[in-house]
Amino acid sequence: MDDTPIVPAPAPWKLKATVYIVGFYSKAGQLPDHAYSPLERDSPYASAAASGEHKGGTAWFQVIRYTESPVGPYDELIVCPGHFSYDVEEGGKRTKTNLRISRIYVSQKYTCWNGRTNWNVPKHLARFEFDDLDDGTTVVRVYPHDTTGDIAEALPSDVPLFQAKFTPLRWAPSFPFSVSWLQHLGMDPALVQPPLPAGEGSQGELPGTDRWCKITPGEATKRASLAWADMSQRNMQGELTNGVEHENFWPGLRRWKLALKMEEAVIDFGEGVYWDIPRTKR
Repeated sequence: MDDTPIVPAPAPWKLKATVYIVGFYSKAGQLPDHAYSPLERDSPYASAAASGEHKGGTAWFQVIRYTESPVGPYDELIVCPGHFSYDVEEGGKRTKTNLRISRIYVSQKYTCWNGRTNWNVPKHLARFEFDDLDDGTTVVRVYPHDTTGDIAEALPSDVPLFQAKFTPLRWAPSFPFSVSWLQHLGMDPALVQPPLPAGEGSQGELPGTDRWCKITPGEATKRASLAWADMSQRNMQGELTNGVEHENFWPGLRRWKLALKMEEAVIDFGEGVYWDIPRTKR
């Protein structure tokens, strides 16, 4: 455990990383139990009454290996199960929809604390394993701290929550790509995150927040390429290796998915837009 104190690193952040993105379609209102970490699942963060209903639609997982950030290198797993509704008070009550990160893991406490305080991103700690194979395949396994039953989340589980294999399509050339281009297709990449509950993390890495936050992250690279993602959660003996009941991690997800790999990607997380919890939700 690193005893170096956590220091605030306010937005904006500019980071460099290798990114793997797996997109899928999420059915409205059909979130599995593991869509949320235990802390957020048992709080208003996951409550439809307090934080809005799950509307589904375009969803994705991201595995990211940051080589540069304001808090140093780290690894990350993001679960974004699509759009959620939420209420705002703009000349009266209005209901909007945006993407939301429901569950996310990182490999060090500094980004955990700052991600939660800066943007309401519900980060928790995990141990990451990466294996780079001779054929160019990258294997990742994620061992969370918050699935052991210890509310202090002091140590990683012995059982991975998530695993995947990414194998490049060698015939496919690389190409430039930017998430901002999705706006030209009518897709809004902005995230809207509800306030977070505070946890009892052993490293002080789980602060809570009391306001909503909207953030539009940027991801761009000159070296994007396609890959096959093997989402099977079974080991070589054919046994499920995690505590998730879905053998491809998510309900209805097929084992093989086309993935996007972004090498030498530049990622921007700017300052968020914040607002108070609507009076009708207090």
